[in-house]
Amino acid sequence: MTQTIQKNGMTPGEMESEMDVDASWKPPGLSRRKKIIRRGVAGLAFLALALGIPYFIRSLSYESTDDAFIDGDIVPISPRVSGHVARVHAIDNKAVHTGDLLLELDARDFEARLDAAKAVLEAAKAAHQARNIAVELTKITSTAELDEARDNVEAAKAAVQKAGASIVLSRAEVDQARADADSATARHQRYATDLKRYREMEKARTVSPQDLDHAVADEQISAAALTAAEKKITTQNARVQETEAALKAADANLRQADARLAAAMAAPQRIKQSSSQAEVSSADIDKAKAELAQARLNLFYTKIYAPSDGYVTKKSVESGQFVQTGQSLLAIVPRAVWVIGNFKETQLRRMQPGQPVRIVVDTYPRLSFHGHVDSIQRGTGARFSLLPPENATGNYVKVVQRIPVKIVFDRPEEITDVLLTPGMSVVPKVNVDARAVSSGTSTESGSGRAPAAEKNGAAAAP
Repeated sequence: MTQTIQKNGMTPGEMESEMDVDASWKPPGLSRRKKIIRRGVAGLAFLALALGIPYFIRSLSYESTDDAFIDGDIVPISPRVSGHVARVHAIDNKAVHTGDLLLELDARDFEARLDAAKAVLEAAKAAHQARNIAVELTKITSTAELDEARDNVEAAKAAVQKAGASIVLSRAEVDQARADADSATARHQRYATDLKRYREMEKARTVSPQDLDHAVADEQISAAALTAAEKKITTQNARVQETEAALKAADANLRQADARLAAAMAAPQRIKQSSSQAEVSSADIDKAKAELAQARLNLFYTKIYAPSDGYVTKKSVESGQFVQTGQSLLAIVPRAVWVIGNFKETQLRRMQPGQPVRIVVDTYPRLSFHGHVDSIQRGTGARFSLLPPENATGNYVKVVQRIPVKIVFDRPEEITDVLLTPGMSVVPKVNVDARAVSSGTSTESGSGRAPAAEKNGAAAAP
Protein backbone atom coordinates (compact mmCIF):
# COMPACT_ATOMS: atom_id res chain seq x y z
CA MET A 1 0.00 0.00 0.00
CA THR A 2 2.75 2.37 0.95
CA GLN A 3 4.71 1.41 -2.08
CA THR A 4 1.76 2.07 -4.34
CA ILE A 5 1.21 5.53 -2.89
CA GLN A 6 4.76 6.36 -3.17
CA LYS A 7 4.91 5.28 -6.74
CA ASN A 8 2.06 7.60 -7.66
CA GLY A 9 3.75 10.39 -5.87
CA MET A 10 0.87 10.95 -3.42
CA THR A 11 0.74 10.81 0.29
CA PRO A 12 -2.12 9.02 2.09
CA GLY A 13 -3.88 12.26 3.04
CA GLU A 14 -3.86 13.45 -0.54
CA MET A 15 -5.31 10.12 -1.65
CA GLU A 16 -8.27 10.35 0.73
CA SER A 17 -9.05 13.92 -0.34
CA GLU A 18 -9.07 12.85 -3.94
CA MET A 19 -11.50 9.94 -3.16
CA ASP A 20 -13.94 12.24 -1.34
CA VAL A 21 -14.00 14.55 -4.29
CA ASP A 22 -14.77 11.66 -6.65
CA ALA A 23 -17.65 10.35 -4.48
CA SER A 24 -19.45 13.69 -4.17
CA TRP A 25 -19.37 14.45 -7.81
CA LYS A 26 -22.62 13.72 -9.78
CA PRO A 27 -23.78 14.50 -13.25
CA PRO A 28 -26.02 17.62 -13.40
CA GLY A 29 -28.93 15.93 -15.39
CA LEU A 30 -29.35 12.99 -13.03
CA SER A 31 -29.86 15.14 -9.95
CA ARG A 32 -32.52 17.23 -11.65
CA ARG A 33 -34.58 14.20 -12.73
CA LYS A 34 -34.62 12.84 -9.21
CA LYS A 35 -35.97 16.10 -7.90
CA ILE A 36 -38.77 16.06 -10.48
CA ILE A 37 -39.63 12.42 -9.66
CA ARG A 38 -39.67 13.10 -5.96
CA ARG A 39 -41.92 16.08 -6.42
CA GLY A 40 -44.30 14.06 -8.65
CA VAL A 41 -44.49 11.20 -6.17
CA ALA A 42 -45.18 13.65 -3.36
CA GLY A 43 -47.94 15.28 -5.44
CA LEU A 44 -49.51 11.97 -6.28
CA ALA A 45 -49.37 10.92 -2.65
CA PHE A 46 -51.00 14.18 -1.63
CA LEU A 47 -53.69 13.79 -4.30
CA ALA A 48 -54.31 10.18 -3.23
CA LEU A 49 -54.67 11.26 0.35
CA ALA A 50 -56.92 14.18 -0.63
CA LEU A 51 -59.22 11.90 -2.61
CA GLY A 52 -58.84 8.64 -0.68
CA ILE A 53 -59.45 9.92 2.80
CA PRO A 54 -62.95 11.31 1.99
CA TYR A 55 -63.72 8.14 0.00
CA PHE A 56 -62.54 5.99 2.88
CA ILE A 57 -64.57 8.01 5.35
CA ARG A 58 -67.55 7.79 3.03
CA SER A 59 -67.09 4.04 2.58
CA LEU A 60 -67.44 3.59 6.33
CA SER A 61 -71.03 4.84 6.03
CA TYR A 62 -72.05 2.43 3.25
CA GLU A 63 -72.41 -1.31 2.92
CA SER A 64 -72.59 -2.83 -0.55
CA THR A 65 -72.49 -6.22 -2.20
CA ASP A 66 -72.28 -7.54 -5.71
CA ASP A 67 -74.24 -10.64 -4.68
CA ALA A 68 -77.57 -8.99 -5.44
CA PHE A 69 -80.19 -9.32 -8.12
CA ILE A 70 -83.61 -8.15 -9.21
CA ASP A 71 -86.43 -10.26 -7.83
CA GLY A 72 -90.17 -10.32 -8.38
CA ASP A 73 -93.24 -12.48 -8.39
CA ILE A 74 -93.50 -15.18 -11.04
CA VAL A 75 -97.09 -16.37 -11.36
CA PRO A 76 -97.29 -19.88 -12.86
CA ILE A 77 -100.36 -20.59 -14.97
CA SER A 78 -101.71 -24.14 -14.92
CA PRO A 79 -105.13 -25.64 -15.71
CA ARG A 80 -107.47 -26.79 -12.96
CA VAL A 81 -109.08 -29.40 -15.23
CA SER A 82 -107.69 -31.76 -17.85
CA GLY A 83 -108.61 -31.48 -21.49
CA HIS A 84 -107.58 -30.53 -25.00
CA VAL A 85 -106.55 -26.95 -25.72
CA ALA A 86 -109.02 -25.30 -28.09
CA ARG A 87 -107.45 -21.85 -28.50
CA VAL A 88 -104.37 -20.04 -27.18
CA HIS A 89 -104.65 -16.26 -26.90
CA ALA A 90 -101.45 -15.55 -24.97
CA ILE A 91 -98.35 -14.46 -26.89
CA ASP A 92 -94.90 -15.03 -25.44
CA ASN A 93 -93.26 -11.92 -23.88
CA LYS A 94 -96.36 -9.80 -24.48
CA ALA A 95 -98.07 -7.70 -21.82
CA VAL A 96 -101.39 -8.86 -20.39
CA HIS A 97 -103.81 -7.31 -17.93
CA THR A 98 -105.83 -8.80 -15.12
CA GLY A 99 -108.79 -10.74 -16.52
CA ASP A 100 -107.40 -11.16 -20.05
CA LEU A 101 -108.27 -14.53 -21.60
CA LEU A 102 -105.07 -16.55 -21.97
CA LEU A 103 -106.33 -19.85 -23.40
CA GLU A 104 -109.44 -22.04 -23.72
CA LEU A 105 -109.94 -25.77 -23.30
CA ASP A 106 -112.49 -27.85 -25.20
CA ALA A 107 -115.66 -27.32 -23.13
CA ARG A 108 -118.03 -29.84 -24.75
CA ASP A 109 -117.36 -32.64 -22.26
CA PHE A 110 -117.84 -30.25 -19.36
CA GLU A 111 -121.10 -28.92 -20.83
CA ALA A 112 -122.42 -32.48 -21.03
CA ARG A 113 -121.43 -33.10 -17.42
CA LEU A 114 -123.20 -29.90 -16.44
CA ASP A 115 -126.40 -31.07 -18.14
CA ALA A 116 -126.12 -34.45 -16.40
CA ALA A 117 -125.66 -32.73 -13.03
CA LYS A 118 -128.79 -30.63 -13.69
CA ALA A 119 -130.78 -33.79 -14.45
CA VAL A 120 -129.52 -35.47 -11.27
CA LEU A 121 -130.60 -32.42 -9.28
CA GLU A 122 -134.09 -32.48 -10.78
CA ALA A 123 -134.41 -36.22 -10.03
CA ALA A 124 -133.30 -35.62 -6.45
CA LYS A 125 -135.90 -32.87 -6.04
CA ALA A 126 -138.65 -35.13 -7.39
CA ALA A 127 -137.58 -37.96 -5.07
CA HIS A 128 -137.56 -35.56 -2.13
CA GLN A 129 -141.07 -34.39 -2.96
CA ALA A 130 -142.27 -38.01 -3.18
CA ARG A 131 -140.67 -38.77 0.17
CA ASN A 132 -142.41 -35.79 1.77
CA ILE A 133 -145.76 -36.98 0.43
CA ALA A 134 -145.00 -40.45 1.78
CA VAL A 135 -144.30 -38.91 5.20
CA GLU A 136 -147.69 -37.20 5.22
CA LEU A 137 -149.46 -40.37 4.07
CA THR A 138 -147.66 -42.37 6.75
CA LYS A 139 -148.80 -39.93 9.40
CA ILE A 140 -152.44 -40.09 8.24
CA THR A 141 -152.64 -43.85 7.73
CA SER A 142 -150.72 -44.61 10.91
CA THR A 143 -153.12 -42.53 12.98
CA ALA A 144 -156.15 -44.19 11.39
CA GLU A 145 -154.67 -47.67 11.82
CA LEU A 146 -153.90 -46.97 15.45
CA ASP A 147 -157.46 -45.85 16.18
CA GLU A 148 -158.91 -48.82 14.29
CA ALA A 149 -156.61 -51.24 16.09
CA ARG A 150 -157.62 -49.88 19.45
CA ASP A 151 -161.32 -50.23 18.51
CA ASN A 152 -160.73 -53.79 17.31
CA VAL A 153 -159.01 -54.68 20.57
CA GLU A 154 -161.91 -53.33 22.58
CA ALA A 155 -164.41 -55.19 20.38
CA ALA A 156 -162.38 -58.40 20.67
CA LYS A 157 -162.23 -58.07 24.42
CA ALA A 158 -166.00 -57.57 24.53
CA ALA A 159 -166.49 -60.63 22.32
CA VAL A 160 -164.25 -62.67 24.61
CA GLN A 161 -166.20 -61.55 27.62
CA LYS A 162 -169.50 -62.32 25.89
CA ALA A 163 -168.28 -65.75 24.84
CA GLY A 164 -167.12 -66.44 28.36
CA ALA A 165 -170.51 -65.46 29.74
CA SER A 166 -172.22 -67.65 27.14
CA ILE A 167 -170.08 -70.61 28.18
CA VAL A 168 -170.98 -70.11 31.81
CA LEU A 169 -174.68 -69.88 30.90
CA SER A 170 -174.48 -72.89 28.59
CA ARG A 171 -172.77 -75.00 31.21
CA ALA A 172 -175.42 -73.97 33.74
CA GLU A 173 -178.11 -74.97 31.26
CA VAL A 174 -176.34 -78.30 30.74
CA ASP A 175 -176.37 -78.90 34.48
CA GLN A 176 -180.03 -77.96 34.62
CA ALA A 177 -180.78 -80.30 31.71
CA ARG A 178 -178.94 -83.12 33.44
CA ALA A 179 -180.93 -82.50 36.63
CA ASP A 180 -184.14 -82.50 34.62
CA ALA A 181 -183.05 -85.72 32.93
CA ASP A 182 -182.32 -87.35 36.30
CA SER A 183 -185.78 -86.28 37.51
CA ALA A 184 -187.38 -87.59 34.29
CA THR A 185 -185.50 -90.88 34.66
CA ALA A 186 -186.68 -91.33 38.24
CA ARG A 187 -190.22 -90.47 37.26
CA HIS A 188 -190.09 -92.89 34.26
CA GLN A 189 -188.74 -95.70 36.44
CA ARG A 190 -191.55 -95.10 38.99
CA TYR A 191 -194.23 -95.06 36.27
CA ALA A 192 -192.75 -98.13 34.63
CA THR A 193 -192.78 -99.98 37.96
CA ASP A 194 -196.35 -98.91 38.54
CA LEU A 195 -197.32 -100.07 35.04
CA LYS A 196 -195.71 -103.44 35.67
CA ARG A 197 -197.57 -103.81 38.95
CA TYR A 198 -200.83 -102.72 37.31
CA ARG A 199 -200.39 -105.35 34.61
CA GLU A 200 -199.88 -108.07 37.19
CA MET A 201 -202.88 -106.76 39.09
CA GLU A 202 -204.87 -106.85 35.81
CA LYS A 203 -204.21 -110.56 35.59
CA ALA A 204 -205.64 -110.99 39.04
CA ARG A 205 -208.43 -108.63 38.04
CA THR A 206 -207.73 -106.50 41.01
CA VAL A 207 -207.33 -103.23 39.07
CA SER A 208 -209.75 -101.55 36.84
CA PRO A 209 -209.01 -101.05 33.15
CA GLN A 210 -209.17 -97.31 33.67
CA ASP A 211 -206.38 -97.34 36.20
CA LEU A 212 -204.35 -99.51 33.91
CA ASP A 213 -204.83 -97.04 31.08
CA HIS A 214 -203.75 -94.22 33.39
CA ALA A 215 -200.65 -96.15 34.34
CA VAL A 216 -199.81 -96.84 30.68
CA ALA A 217 -200.29 -93.16 29.84
CA ASP A 218 -198.13 -92.01 32.75
CA GLU A 219 -195.38 -94.45 31.76
CA GLN A 220 -195.45 -93.24 28.16
CA ILE A 221 -195.49 -89.58 29.24
CA SER A 222 -192.52 -90.11 31.58
CA ALA A 223 -190.65 -91.97 28.84
CA ALA A 224 -191.24 -89.08 26.47
CA ALA A 225 -190.15 -86.60 29.13
CA LEU A 226 -186.97 -88.65 29.71
CA THR A 227 -186.22 -88.70 26.00
CA ALA A 228 -186.80 -84.94 25.80
CA ALA A 229 -184.49 -84.37 28.78
CA GLU A 230 -181.73 -86.45 27.21
CA LYS A 231 -182.07 -84.57 23.92
CA LYS A 232 -181.94 -81.29 25.83
CA ILE A 233 -178.65 -82.39 27.44
CA THR A 234 -177.27 -83.20 24.01
CA THR A 235 -178.43 -79.82 22.72
CA GLN A 236 -176.95 -77.98 25.67
CA ASN A 237 -173.63 -79.83 25.27
CA ALA A 238 -173.56 -78.82 21.64
CA ARG A 239 -174.27 -75.23 22.66
CA VAL A 240 -171.44 -75.39 25.20
CA GLN A 241 -169.07 -76.61 22.48
CA GLU A 242 -170.31 -73.87 20.23
CA THR A 243 -169.72 -71.20 22.87
CA GLU A 244 -166.27 -72.66 23.60
CA ALA A 245 -165.43 -72.45 19.89
CA ALA A 246 -166.72 -68.89 19.88
CA LEU A 247 -164.54 -68.13 22.88
CA LYS A 248 -161.50 -69.56 21.10
CA ALA A 249 -162.34 -67.51 18.02
CA ALA A 250 -162.75 -64.41 20.19
CA ASP A 251 -159.41 -65.12 21.85
CA ALA A 252 -157.80 -65.48 18.42
CA ASN A 253 -159.40 -62.23 17.29
CA LEU A 254 -158.18 -60.56 20.47
CA ARG A 255 -154.62 -61.73 19.83
CA GLN A 256 -154.82 -60.52 16.25
CA ALA A 257 -156.21 -57.20 17.45
CA ASP A 258 -153.40 -56.93 20.00
CA ALA A 259 -150.85 -57.68 17.27
CA ARG A 260 -152.40 -55.05 15.01
CA LEU A 261 -152.42 -52.61 17.89
CA ALA A 262 -148.76 -53.33 18.57
CA ALA A 263 -148.02 -52.77 14.88
CA ALA A 264 -150.08 -49.61 14.94
CA MET A 265 -148.23 -48.46 18.06
CA ALA A 266 -145.06 -48.49 15.92
CA ALA A 267 -146.52 -45.63 13.87
CA PRO A 268 -144.14 -43.02 15.37
CA GLN A 269 -141.19 -45.17 14.34
CA ARG A 270 -142.60 -45.56 10.84
CA ILE A 271 -143.14 -41.82 10.67
CA LYS A 272 -139.59 -41.26 11.91
CA GLN A 273 -138.26 -43.74 9.35
CA SER A 274 -140.18 -42.01 6.60
CA SER A 275 -138.91 -38.64 7.81
CA SER A 276 -135.36 -40.01 7.81
CA GLN A 277 -135.79 -41.12 4.23
CA ALA A 278 -137.04 -37.63 3.42
CA GLU A 279 -133.94 -36.21 5.09
CA VAL A 280 -131.79 -38.57 3.05
CA SER A 281 -133.48 -37.31 -0.09
CA SER A 282 -132.82 -33.75 1.10
CA ALA A 283 -129.15 -34.67 1.50
CA ASP A 284 -129.26 -36.09 -2.03
CA ILE A 285 -130.49 -32.69 -3.20
CA ASP A 286 -127.59 -30.97 -1.45
CA LYS A 287 -125.17 -33.46 -2.98
CA ALA A 288 -126.69 -32.91 -6.42
CA LYS A 289 -126.40 -29.14 -5.93
CA ALA A 290 -122.75 -29.51 -4.96
CA GLU A 291 -122.10 -31.67 -8.02
CA LEU A 292 -123.89 -29.11 -10.18
CA ALA A 293 -121.78 -26.31 -8.70
CA GLN A 294 -118.63 -28.36 -9.31
CA ALA A 295 -119.71 -29.02 -12.89
CA ARG A 296 -120.23 -25.28 -13.41
CA LEU A 297 -116.82 -24.57 -11.90
CA ASN A 298 -115.19 -27.14 -14.16
CA LEU A 299 -116.88 -25.54 -17.15
CA PHE A 300 -115.65 -22.14 -15.97
CA TYR A 301 -112.14 -23.56 -15.54
CA THR A 302 -111.99 -24.36 -19.26
CA LYS A 303 -111.17 -20.68 -19.76
CA ILE A 304 -107.96 -19.51 -18.12
CA TYR A 305 -107.64 -15.79 -17.37
CA ALA A 306 -104.68 -13.69 -16.32
CA PRO A 307 -104.64 -13.31 -12.53
CA SER A 308 -102.55 -10.13 -12.61
CA ASP A 309 -100.90 -7.60 -14.88
CA GLY A 310 -97.55 -8.60 -16.30
CA TYR A 311 -95.74 -10.22 -19.18
CA VAL A 312 -96.20 -13.72 -20.59
CA THR A 313 -93.10 -15.89 -20.26
CA LYS A 314 -92.13 -19.53 -20.82
CA LYS A 315 -95.22 -20.33 -22.92
CA SER A 316 -95.19 -24.06 -23.62
CA VAL A 317 -98.74 -24.75 -24.83
CA GLU A 318 -100.28 -24.91 -28.27
CA SER A 319 -103.73 -25.54 -29.69
CA GLY A 320 -104.75 -29.19 -29.79
CA GLN A 321 -102.43 -30.19 -26.96
CA PHE A 322 -103.84 -32.32 -24.14
CA VAL A 323 -103.01 -30.80 -20.77
CA GLN A 324 -103.23 -32.30 -17.31
CA THR A 325 -104.43 -30.65 -14.12
CA GLY A 326 -101.58 -28.65 -12.60
CA GLN A 327 -99.39 -28.83 -15.70
CA SER A 328 -97.26 -25.72 -16.18
CA LEU A 329 -98.39 -23.93 -19.34
CA LEU A 330 -96.86 -20.46 -19.01
CA ALA A 331 -95.92 -17.87 -16.44
CA ILE A 332 -96.75 -14.21 -15.88
CA VAL A 333 -94.11 -11.87 -14.53
CA PRO A 334 -95.74 -8.79 -12.92
CA ARG A 335 -94.23 -5.36 -13.37
CA ALA A 336 -93.51 -4.91 -9.68
CA VAL A 337 -89.90 -5.83 -8.84
CA TRP A 338 -87.50 -5.36 -5.95
CA VAL A 339 -83.92 -6.15 -5.06
CA ILE A 340 -82.58 -9.03 -2.98
CA GLY A 341 -79.08 -8.31 -1.68
CA ASN A 342 -77.18 -11.13 0.00
CA PHE A 343 -75.03 -9.20 2.48
CA LYS A 344 -72.42 -10.76 4.67
CA GLU A 345 -73.44 -11.18 8.27
CA THR A 346 -70.64 -8.79 9.27
CA GLN A 347 -72.29 -6.04 7.20
CA LEU A 348 -75.61 -6.08 9.08
CA ARG A 349 -74.48 -4.62 12.41
CA ARG A 350 -75.85 -1.16 11.61
CA MET A 351 -78.28 -2.04 8.85
CA GLN A 352 -82.00 -1.71 9.57
CA PRO A 353 -85.26 -1.33 7.62
CA GLY A 354 -85.94 2.12 6.24
CA GLN A 355 -82.34 3.12 5.44
CA PRO A 356 -81.83 4.63 1.96
CA VAL A 357 -80.16 2.59 -0.75
CA ARG A 358 -78.47 3.56 -4.01
CA ILE A 359 -78.99 0.86 -6.62
CA VAL A 360 -76.87 0.37 -9.74
CA VAL A 361 -78.00 -2.21 -12.30
CA ASP A 362 -75.33 -3.92 -14.38
CA THR A 363 -77.42 -3.40 -17.51
CA TYR A 364 -77.46 0.39 -16.92
CA PRO A 365 -74.14 1.23 -15.26
CA ARG A 366 -74.64 4.98 -15.75
CA LEU A 367 -78.02 5.04 -14.02
CA SER A 368 -78.63 4.89 -10.30
CA PHE A 369 -81.96 4.15 -8.66
CA HIS A 370 -83.25 5.12 -5.24
CA GLY A 371 -84.65 2.65 -2.78
CA HIS A 372 -84.71 1.70 0.87
CA VAL A 373 -84.25 -1.40 2.98
CA ASP A 374 -87.62 -3.09 3.34
CA SER A 375 -86.79 -6.06 5.55
CA ILE A 376 -84.04 -8.44 6.61
CA GLN A 377 -84.61 -12.15 6.40
CA ARG A 378 -84.61 -14.00 9.71
CA GLY A 379 -82.16 -16.68 8.65
CA THR A 380 -79.16 -17.11 6.42
CA GLY A 381 -79.45 -18.34 2.88
CA ALA A 382 -77.61 -21.55 3.75
CA ARG A 383 -80.09 -22.32 6.52
CA PHE A 384 -82.99 -22.34 4.03
CA SER A 385 -81.14 -24.23 1.31
CA LEU A 386 -82.19 -27.66 0.11
CA LEU A 387 -79.45 -29.31 2.15
CA PRO A 388 -78.63 -27.08 5.16
CA PRO A 389 -75.10 -27.56 6.51
CA GLU A 390 -74.68 -29.70 9.61
CA ASN A 391 -71.95 -27.93 11.52
CA ALA A 392 -72.00 -30.53 14.28
CA THR A 393 -70.55 -33.20 11.96
CA GLY A 394 -67.04 -33.49 10.54
CA ASN A 395 -64.36 -30.84 10.75
CA TYR A 396 -65.88 -27.41 11.27
CA VAL A 397 -64.70 -24.56 9.05
CA LYS A 398 -66.12 -21.16 9.83
CA VAL A 399 -67.60 -19.48 6.75
CA VAL A 400 -69.02 -15.99 6.70
CA GLN A 401 -72.70 -16.41 6.03
CA ARG A 402 -74.88 -14.24 3.82
CA ILE A 403 -78.33 -13.00 4.78
CA PRO A 404 -80.88 -11.86 2.17
CA VAL A 405 -82.04 -8.24 2.50
CA LYS A 406 -85.10 -7.05 0.60
CA ILE A 407 -84.74 -3.58 -0.97
CA VAL A 408 -87.65 -1.83 -2.66
CA PHE A 409 -87.60 1.04 -5.13
CA ASP A 410 -88.77 4.43 -3.87
CA ARG A 411 -89.48 6.12 -7.18
CA PRO A 412 -91.61 4.14 -9.64
CA GLU A 413 -90.98 6.70 -12.37
CA GLU A 414 -87.30 5.74 -12.37
CA ILE A 415 -88.00 2.16 -13.42
CA THR A 416 -90.88 2.84 -15.79
CA ASP A 417 -88.81 3.25 -18.96
CA VAL A 418 -86.11 0.67 -18.25
CA LEU A 419 -86.11 -3.11 -18.40
CA LEU A 420 -85.86 -4.62 -14.94
CA THR A 421 -86.64 -8.32 -14.79
CA PRO A 422 -86.07 -10.94 -12.09
CA GLY A 423 -82.55 -12.31 -12.15
CA MET A 424 -80.71 -9.19 -13.34
CA SER A 425 -77.54 -8.37 -11.38
CA VAL A 426 -77.36 -5.18 -9.33
CA VAL A 427 -75.04 -3.54 -6.80
CA PRO A 428 -76.91 -1.93 -3.87
CA LYS A 429 -75.20 0.51 -1.52
CA VAL A 430 -76.92 0.98 1.83
CA ASN A 431 -76.30 4.12 3.86
CA VAL A 432 -76.04 2.50 7.28
CA ASP A 433 -75.34 5.84 8.99
CA ALA A 434 -78.63 7.33 7.84
CA ARG A 435 -81.59 7.28 10.18
CA ALA A 436 -84.22 4.75 9.21
CA VAL A 437 -87.11 6.48 7.42
CA SER A 438 -90.62 5.14 7.91
CA SER A 439 -91.93 4.03 4.55
CA GLY A 440 -95.05 2.11 5.49
CA THR A 441 -93.07 -0.86 6.78
CA SER A 442 -92.89 -1.72 10.44
CA THR A 443 -89.41 -1.30 11.95
CA GLU A 444 -88.41 -4.71 13.22
CA SER A 445 -86.24 -5.52 16.19
CA GLY A 446 -83.02 -7.42 15.62
CA SER A 447 -79.28 -7.06 15.19
CA GLY A 448 -79.77 -4.04 12.93
CA ARG A 449 -81.58 -2.18 15.74
CA ALA A 450 -78.89 -2.64 18.40
CA PRO A 451 -76.74 0.41 17.45
CA ALA A 452 -79.80 2.68 17.25
CA ALA A 453 -80.94 1.49 20.63
CA GLU A 454 -77.51 2.22 22.06
CA LYS A 455 -77.49 5.72 20.56
CA ASN A 456 -80.89 6.48 21.99
CA GLY A 457 -79.91 5.12 25.37
CA ALA A 458 -82.74 2.61 25.24
CA ALA A 459 -82.54 -0.40 27.53
CA ALA A 460 -83.41 -3.80 26.19
CA ALA A 461 -86.66 -5.15 27.48
CA PRO A 462 -86.31 -8.23 29.68
